[in-house]
Amino acid sequence: MDNQSFVKAWKRQVAFSLFLCSWGWVSGQLRYSIAEESHPGTVVGNVAQDLGVNLADISRRRLSFGSDGSSRLFSIEKKNGALVVHERIDRESLCGSSLSCLLHLEVVAENPLELHSLEIEILDINDNLPSFISLNQLINVTELFSSPGVTFQLETAKDLDVGKNGINEYKLNPNPYFSLLTKHRMDGTLIAELVLEKSLDREEKAEHKLILTALDGGDPPKSGTTQITVNVLDINDNAPVFDQSHYKISILENIPLNSVIIHLNATDLDDGSNGEILYSYQLTLDSAKTIFQINPQTGEVYLKKELDYEISKSYELFVKAADKGSPKLEGRCVVKVEVEDVNDNTPEISFNSKSNEVPENAPIGTVVGFITVRDRDYGKNGDIRLSVPPGLPFTCQPILNNRYSLVTDGWLDREKHAQYEIIVMASDLGSPSLHTETKITLNISDVNDNPPVFHQSAYNAFIKENNEAGSLLCTLFASDLDEGVNSELTYSILESQVDGFSISSFVYINSESGEIFAQRSFDYEQTQVLKITVKVEDSGSPRLSSNASVFIFVLDTNDNHPTVLYPDNSGEHIPQQKLPKSAAAGYLVTKVSAVDVDSGHNAWLHYKIVDSTNPRLFRISEASGEIRTVQGLEDVDILEQKLVILVSDHGEPSLSATVTLLVNILDSVVNESPKSQDLTNSKTTNDMTLYLIISLVAISLVSLVTFFILIWKCLKRENGSSSCGVCLPNKSHSKHYVDQYQPTLFLNNDGTLKYMEVRMVPPEPQGPCYPTCFPSGTENDFAFMKPQNFPQLKDLMSEANTSSSNTLVGNQVRHTHYRCTFLCFFI
Repeated sequence: MDNQSFVKAWKRQVAFSLFLCSWGWVSGQLRYSIAEESHPGTVVGNVAQDLGVNLADISRRRLSFGSDGSSRLFSIEKKNGALVVHERIDRESLCGSSLSCLLHLEVVAENPLELHSLEIEILDINDNLPSFISLNQLINVTELFSSPGVTFQLETAKDLDVGKNGINEYKLNPNPYFSLLTKHRMDGTLIAELVLEKSLDREEKAEHKLILTALDGGDPPKSGTTQITVNVLDINDNAPVFDQSHYKISILENIPLNSVIIHLNATDLDDGSNGEILYSYQLTLDSAKTIFQINPQTGEVYLKKELDYEISKSYELFVKAADKGSPKLEGRCVVKVEVEDVNDNTPEISFNSKSNEVPENAPIGTVVGFITVRDRDYGKNGDIRLSVPPGLPFTCQPILNNRYSLVTDGWLDREKHAQYEIIVMASDLGSPSLHTETKITLNISDVNDNPPVFHQSAYNAFIKENNEAGSLLCTLFASDLDEGVNSELTYSILESQVDGFSISSFVYINSESGEIFAQRSFDYEQTQVLKITVKVEDSGSPRLSSNASVFIFVLDTNDNHPTVLYPDNSGEHIPQQKLPKSAAAGYLVTKVSAVDVDSGHNAWLHYKIVDSTNPRLFRISEASGEIRTVQGLEDVDILEQKLVILVSDHGEPSLSATVTLLVNILDSVVNESPKSQDLTNSKTTNDMTLYLIISLVAISLVSLVTFFILIWKCLKRENGSSSCGVCLPNKSHSKHYVDQYQPTLFLNNDGTLKYMEVRMVPPEPQGPCYPTCFPSGTENDFAFMKPQNFPQLKDLMSEANTSSSNTLVGNQVRHTHYRCTFLCFFI
């Protein structure tokens, strides 16, 4: 594994050791060394003896490792406390090419509980051969222009061993033309270069074959070979040359991706393709290639992958500039990139404890668990301060570096606090400082002495009419401060009667989740409100319980078509309307009146002409239904005009009705209506206003009389029934429901009344379940609305039409009568 993987494994091992020592203390550190590939059973050292444990106390102290993966490689003998090899140890798989290979373990001793750090150094042995990536290396050399002393970079060999067991020597078979030069790079790697000792002549010898041997420093040494083929070529006498042979730059680890870190420049004195240069890496580590990309045409080196100072602090880039001549000539340079640390890692917090429960009688100073903090940054960016909010009966005490124990700092009382949420904050000393928080939840144990309690004493649920059986109405929530079986809750509905039917025929409840479902489909015109009582009890002994009231409101849906009141189109004949041929544009022909028994937008009507003998002659008001002429009549117009009017509501989906009207154009009409410009005379306006005021007063009186009759009936009955229209738990709430019956007016844009509602409905449904707006009381305090009997709207319209003439004023009066009829219908 690489250094990063090793650090992560060590951190996991430390965290687990803290878990094992959640009730003890940590001290001491041991260190041993063992060669890799040691046979199982090989003794590394005596842990018991080094810890000062007597031979007689070994079995009682029970020495053991933490749960880190590296602990499987070793074991502790129970009889004498000796540390022995348990499995085969391969240093290369554990630490890779790192020079130092340390395994960090934790030794746990019990009775009393102690934690000791243990470091085991894995020593390298010479168990790997040097090897080259390619068995053949090709070098092209131009004749005449290759002077003695020219060097050629050779491929380096790799050896998984490190130190003296790694590669420490290269050898070249003797020959008169080449010699070998070796040197160490900054990272300690030994590299070899081929040195030209004598000028080459292609005509004398066009190819030279050499054998390069790599040897390690083991005893005995091991070796690997590769063949070097040197081809002697002609011409192209100038190689690319960099401005510098070595570059050194420093960059911050948080620079953006695709940023150019350096622009390399090499020149070639040749012309044409011999002077065209391509840049590429040579002998550069793969880890550097994955982070830095080089543009082969421009020589720009840019960032391809994010940097991390904590992974690597520097990189070496070996760049080759090769021309396009034949043969190709090369120039080389080295770019050293230094990475500067920034405070880009927030501290990490881990908490380990055997249990998140503390008895309330725990003495002050009881260890609750262990806290470990770590920061991947270095220097001040990695120094951490730990803090706990004041006012809590807990505090943190330092143990070792970045390790703390969480202990009680005061007396606990579950009746005051059944659970503590401790926010632990870790802040580094970087600039700007970064911090992180973690929440530690601790429960205080107690006995079963609390009944279950609903989160609300009453609930409101809203559901649209025509719902499907099984629809979710409401979800009730109750909680019990006790724990275990004493907090296991069961929900049930108390039996009651609604209109002679059992409440269970209307709704049922899931005994485990508290979800209430509809047993049947509701009809808003029959039932507006339903009250049930829900009981919740725990499973303790004895069982404790509590009740809550649930009010279910049925909401209106658009399930009724509009009804055309005027003109009456119910019979076989088609209603007719007379129109003088002298009528000007804007002349009021008639007014279509309709009503919808639904409420709200479902009763808001829209008028539209869908078919007409002459579409250019008439228009209808979308809001009021008034039909007027668009232009003056002409002699060529047909004397009988047929209109088909569509009346639709604003529900989803919209419902509609149609009415057909015949307009007869006559030369003259008795009591011809005044022209459109006379419609706004003051007398007509005053009459309409007077009619409207009288209608509103009459409606208010009828509402009050109806309401007080319902109050008297509810007070007279011995038991509450579904025939009462309001809930009367006490006199103090009567005014509340009277206010709910105040009429609501809806006006058109021209100021005329569109419709009015006088209903007791929730003003704004707020979701599937809310705190009730009704006072708490018994079931007898609540009753349901029943439909009231009102005169038929068509009869009222007939009376209005009888008392009015066919003049414009008469049409306006009919309009006013219709509005009064519409208002009375909603009352």
